[in-house]
Amino acid sequence: MPDELAWETLATDIAYSCPGFDIVHEDVTLPDGTETDFDFLREGDSVVVLPLTPESEVVVIEEWRQAVKRVNRALPAGSVESDDDEPRDAVSRELREETGYEAETVEHLYTAEPANGYADSVFHYFLAEGCEPTAEQDLDFNESIRVETTAFEDLLASVREGDLRDGRSAVGIMYYALFER
Repeated sequence: MPDELAWETLATDIAYSCPGFDIVHEDVTLPDGTETDFDFLREGDSVVVLPLTPESEVVVIEEWRQAVKRVNRALPAGSVESDDDEPRDAVSRELREETGYEAETVEHLYTAEPANGYADSVFHYFLAEGCEPTAEQDLDFNESIRVETTAFEDLLASVREGDLRDGRSAVGIMYYALFER
């Protein structure tokens, strides 16, 4: 039995599509019977990785972000692809491609829907421990990424001070600081 708050979807179309996301247009009926429409961003699932070296340093990336016109400091992250059986499968690939590091162990931390009022995005957060540089980066054609390591306390301070502004990374860092250390 559907929840009394549920909307009924009458029709769904892709209004716009590009690599990485779609804009979806739906005709819907609200619980009171009103017919209207709703648009949202379809992005799907992604992983966000908190990679720790054997010395407990965090592997972070700095990447140009065109939408905000600046270099963004963040945790490695990326989309779960169709050939991934589960989000964990994307962790090793994204960590290796973006940083050249590989993890000894990977553990799920948390799953979030960061903007479910206008997007279907799902972020799966993982802790990757024992990370060592084992390969060269294998970046996508539109990625410009610099890799460094930093102390977790310094990374947490950069969130507190507003220097690290990447929301998905900030959530992972704060989650780890609050619940896992």
